[in-house]
Amino acid sequence: MRAKSSAIDQIGIAVSTPRAPEQGLPADRRSGTLQAALGVTAFSLTFPATAWGLEGFGPWSLVAVRSVLAALIAGSCLLALRVPVPARRHWAGLAVVAAGVVLGFPLLTTLALQTSTTAHAAVVVGLLPLTTALLSALRTGARPSRTFWGAALAGAAAVIAFTVQQSGGALSSADAYLFGALLICAAGYTEGGRLARTMPGWQVIGWALVLCLPLSVPGALVALSYEPVHLSAHSVAGLLWVAAGSQFLGLVVWYRGMAAIGIPKASQLQLAQPLLTLVWSVLLLGEQLTPAAPLTAAAVLICIALTQRARG
Repeated sequence: MRAKSSAIDQIGIAVSTPRAPEQGLPADRRSGTLQAALGVTAFSLTFPATAWGLEGFGPWSLVAVRSVLAALIAGSCLLALRVPVPARRHWAGLAVVAAGVVLGFPLLTTLALQTSTTAHAAVVVGLLPLTTALLSALRTGARPSRTFWGAALAGAAAVIAFTVQQSGGALSSADAYLFGALLICAAGYTEGGRLARTMPGWQVIGWALVLCLPLSVPGALVALSYEPVHLSAHSVAGLLWVAAGSQFLGLVVWYRGMAAIGIPKASQLQLAQPLLTLVWSVLLLGEQLTPAAPLTAAAVLICIALTQRARG
């Protein structure tokens, strides 16, 4: 096992071991916060990259192919490092991660983005931190303070108000997909964060991706046979990012961050994700922002600071 751990360290994927609460040093919390923030940054590019991917792929093809590519990356790492198969007690949790993060959220949001703008789709991300914190409290017994919940609710309200205003306040047929994606992704995040306390975060998402291969491979073959493919620089770049960046690398640092600082606090860092997504949408897709963006950004940053300093 020492040899395996050394090999993992050499390629930059450190094996994390469970820590007792009293061993959580400030440096560990800072590192966990940084890793969770890197995950949020990776996730913020998902919607613009998906919009690019949809320029050349159908929705079912894009989701299936991204899952297969991400699983090949993860499986190669697991195989190269000879990581043992997880214990039987972990497979139920990995199945929840697979259903929520690997298949459910990508599929539902991709279907939504066929008729919705990235600004409107950001509404679901604005609600995701609060939903994840609520499910975490129910699943793990975490009891954040009233200050935490107050700041979390205020941050969610600010993000929702801004993103709804940005999208014109109109509801669309895509909303059913978005709210379904919200619930299933929050469940996947909660279960993945819990598992990351007992196994390295990269192995959590790695095994979840591998678990989906029996579905994603035939799904990709069927989808590609029915949906036309028009390869372009945008569509290929979008596919590669959602597969390697969003589906694997982003989740690696995200689950490690959640394991280090706790699921509720890590989830609140995602309050910044919709605003980052809108910035990328301007730069990559040419969408327009309103003058309310800087004010909303300041309010969200204050709420994030409060949730990170709150007890529990």
